[in-house]
Parts: sequence; structure tokens; C-alpha cells
Amino acid sequence: MQSLRKVLTVLLGLGLVVFVATVFVYRNIPNHNTDLTHFDTLIVLGNPAEANGAPSPEQRERTLEGVREYRAGVAPHLIFTGGAAHNRFVEADVMKDLAVAQGVPASDITVEDQAQNTIQNIYYSEQIMEAHHWKSAEVISSPSHLPRAGLILAHYSFAWRTSAAPWPEEYSMLQKMLHFAVEAEYCLRLRIFGFPSSRFLPQRA
Repeated sequence: MQSLRKVLTVLLGLGLVVFVATVFVYRNIPNHNTDLTHFDTLIVLGNPAEANGAPSPEQRERTLEGVREYRAGVAPHLIFTGGAAHNRFVEADVMKDLAVAQGVPASDITVEDQAQNTIQNIYYSEQIMEAHHWKSAEVISSPSHLPRAGLILAHYSFAWRTSAAPWPEEYSMLQKMLHFAVEAEYCLRLRIFGFPSSRFLPQRA
């Protein structure tokens, strides 16, 4: 019994250390590299659509935040990024359709439909920026996802800042906490082990 208590104490201690380290890493990731308030483009990071092709709650909120920032004059262009990564629907197309339905001119929207993950979202979006000679971007995603995006963006030289979309109203506090926990653990692994280049694009991140 005493040895079991010691084992549990050690495990609890290790768990606490990992928790503290994860929170520290997660909260100390950069969210900008510039003081700009206006940008050449907005980059809205993808999220899977519903099984029927309708925007999922997070996808909807990311898109609507992009529309709000566009209307506020933060940037005159929108890049929606995300391929058919989790089902047959191209994430960027679903987001573009929603933005156009909200009144954004299709001519101000660029669709990036290749990316299968966040690293590729940034990689392919930067290629679009270079083609248009755009030098700055505000990057929009869900609150828990932005630190991971920040880790990736730190490898790029264009001017950027991140902006959080609101959580979907239908999400419970538990759902939000689970999203933060998953992303915090992911960011800790990226800090320790780096980016798994065999699955992503290793040129920049």
C-alpha cells in the first residue's frame, strides 16, 4: 500500500509538472510580429465542414469573423484556406460561399484548396501572398487554435498578427476546455520535438 502511494504521488507530481509546462508554453507563444493595424489580406484558417457540406460551428465563426474584419477595413482581401482534409467538402469553398452570402464580393476572396493541416494552411497562403505582392496578413482562427498557428507563423517573415473568432454559442464550457487541452498538449509537443516534417511541408516550419 505504501509503495502504491509513492507511485501515485510520483505520477501526480509528473502530471502537475507536465500541466504547468504545457500552460507555460501555450501562454507564451507569440501572437504577432508587427504593430500594424491594417493588413494586405486576412487569412482565415480552415475547419472541417459538416457531413452534409454545411459550415460547422467553428468554421462558421471563423468565416464570420473574417467578414467582420473585412467590413471593418482591417484588410481589403480575404484568403480562405483549407482543402478536403476530413471529408469530401473543400473547407475553403464552404467558407467562401458563406462569406459571399454575407455580402463580401467574390472578387475580394482567394480560395486556397490544397492544405491538409495548419502548416500547409500558412505555407500555401504565403504563396498566394507572394503572387499578389502582399506583405502582411491578419490570421483568423478559433481561440484554442491560434497558439499553434503562432508557432508556425513565427517561421515566416511577412508581417502578421492573429485574431480570435468567437466560440460558437452552441459550445459548452467543457467543449471549450477540451479544445484548449488538446491544442495545449499539441503545442508542447511541437516545442519539444519540432514539426513532424514527414507529414507536413518542412521548407519553412
